[in-house]
Amino acid sequence: MLQEYAKLLVRSGLNVKKGQVVVVRAPIEVYDFVRLIVKEAFDAGAKDVKVRYDDEIISHIRYLHADESVFEHVWKHDALFYNETSEKGACYLTLVGDDPDLMKDVDAKRLASASKAMRLATKDYRYRLDHMENQWCIAAVSTSAWANKVYPEKEEKEAVQQLWDDIFEVARVKGNAIQNWQEHKEHFISIVEKLNSLDIQSFHYTNSLGTDLTVEMPKGYIFAGGGSECKDGTYYFPNMPTEEVFSAPHKYGVNGKLVASMPLNHNGSLVKDFWFTFEDGKVVDYDAKEGKDVLTSILETDEASRYLGEIALVPYNSPIAQKNQIFFETLIDENASCHFALGQSYNECIENGLEMSEEQLLEVGMNQSLTHVDFMVGTKDLSIKATTAKGQTVSIFENGVFSPLFD
Repeated sequence: MLQEYAKLLVRSGLNVKKGQVVVVRAPIEVYDFVRLIVKEAFDAGAKDVKVRYDDEIISHIRYLHADESVFEHVWKHDALFYNETSEKGACYLTLVGDDPDLMKDVDAKRLASASKAMRLATKDYRYRLDHMENQWCIAAVSTSAWANKVYPEKEEKEAVQQLWDDIFEVARVKGNAIQNWQEHKEHFISIVEKLNSLDIQSFHYTNSLGTDLTVEMPKGYIFAGGGSECKDGTYYFPNMPTEEVFSAPHKYGVNGKLVASMPLNHNGSLVKDFWFTFEDGKVVDYDAKEGKDVLTSILETDEASRYLGEIALVPYNSPIAQKNQIFFETLIDENASCHFALGQSYNECIENGLEMSEEQLLEVGMNQSLTHVDFMVGTKDLSIKATTAKGQTVSIFENGVFSPLFD
């Protein structure tokens, strides 16, 4: 199963091109699996494979004890690595499996400062990813600390194996994984085509948690889903797993209250039972029963981090949702629930977006930010109604799932 998973991530997730450099970032605990990735990448024709391991225990110690000023600075060689490899056409695989609780005793401002500094220093790299010049993929791996959080009642070895089994299932690895994803792609295409044909002006979200939100869409919006396509035509899957179709709301067109339906794990800290109030697109009020300081650090990243950059639709009966398990990892949890993201929008979600400058994107309502943080809002009773440009009301979601219009 690990070998099949490695093949899937290299051949479909990244779709490595002959002669391309592959960059892998991974928890040090899964070095055995990374070796399978490296071998598969070379078999696929990679020119070179560069691996960067993360040791989250060392990172935790550093965040607790290093001088605060170091988190506002990025060493030139660290930024140069990403800026230079992206310029040379590299692709990027990020394997996630962090302990959801590890950073809970770390000042959220330190984590936010480090993230912001890195994004600023690697702006060229981010630009190329946003403009579909390089493939990238984020995928999950089972680690001891993460598995113990998801399955605290199990022995560690059993928990790790159970989490691997979950990952194989939600990532559609069992059987012919590559063929599974080709069929998955076709399913996305049918939903995306319907949404893009409706000429939607706005969405209205309501549910029993208290969500009552109107979301306007920019003219020329595009829903995408499943995979993405580089400018040279290379098709890849940025997230494995994925069950979402997504677009970008108009930066200034969001009004009402939005209540999260699941916890948010951000930089190793959990936020629980939180909500936002929006006026003309901007978060004007918010609260959380746990982790409000983490929300504050997100919202204070820059001026645009108080605005939404993504709207994503995921039926409440998706395969991940049916597992009825919170994974405390956004990559998986966001695919069990409709969600939004604070911060940066995706250029592919507006007509001609890949050719637009940052200023042009802002002019058409596409938010531009140094951050992008997803949070979940879907529930069993979520209703989403759309108003079209012709003034018609169309049911998009009924009782948490796509309406019969999408059958």
